Amino acid sequence: MVVLEQLLAAKSSGTKLLAVLIDPDQATDTKQLERTIQNACMAKADLLFVGGSLLMTDAFDACVKRVKELSDRPVVLFPGSPSQLSGHADAVLFLSLISGRNPELLIGHHVTAAPRIKSLGIEAIPTGYMLVDGGRTTTAHYVSQTSPIPHDKPGIAACTALAGELLGLRTIYMDTGSGAKKTVSPDMIAAVRESISCPIIVGGGIRDAETARSLCAAGADVLVVGTAFEQDSELIFAMSEAVHG
Repeated sequence: MVVLEQLLAAKSSGTKLLAVLIDPDQATDTKQLERTIQNACMAKADLLFVGGSLLMTDAFDACVKRVKELSDRPVVLFPGSPSQLSGHADAVLFLSLISGRNPELLIGHHVTAAPRIKSLGIEAIPTGYMLVDGGRTTTAHYVSQTSPIPHDKPGIAACTALAGELLGLRTIYMDTGSGAKKTVSPDMIAAVRESISCPIIVGGGIRDAETARSLCAAGADVLVVGTAFEQDSELIFAMSEAVHG
């Protein structure tokens, strides 16, 4: 449970973590992937997430292997489906979409994936995944066939996160999806923080250092940024300073 212990230790000490999300579809350019990983390590990113809601490439395992070879950071799978598994990773977020009512994403896919995760021997982190409205329909919303939590309803998010924690989930991941117009609001993060004690991961729509600071101040323990770094590879240094500062 190395990665989970890292998350719990950071939460306990008040240390904020930065995770860089690698989309395998955007990692087909080997040189670009190398630059992204190099910048992430130079900027002292704490974790590297790999995954996506919908993959167009069949080189997922090769991508994870390359990310692991290029970095000395924990590589964590952020799977959009049971096919997004690799023994080259250190851990996998075992996601249950607790904000929706799609049974396949609550437990169905988990039954399919569980034997393979066990055989691969990678750490599984039980994670409550909550989709939040980010101002536009994202791939995550479309593929999951679920409605996101309204952006201005922090109470719904707080109760949903609490239910996940009481069910035994070890982390809560709040996400507006890749390419969202806006991220989870600080008010919603603060409400969830008051309701639960487990680490809170936040992703989607984080495009600048000021936003990163506000989310950390509201109670986020891990910030996940991907699309913004694809558009501006130098942004990771400002983000890292905002999160770690």
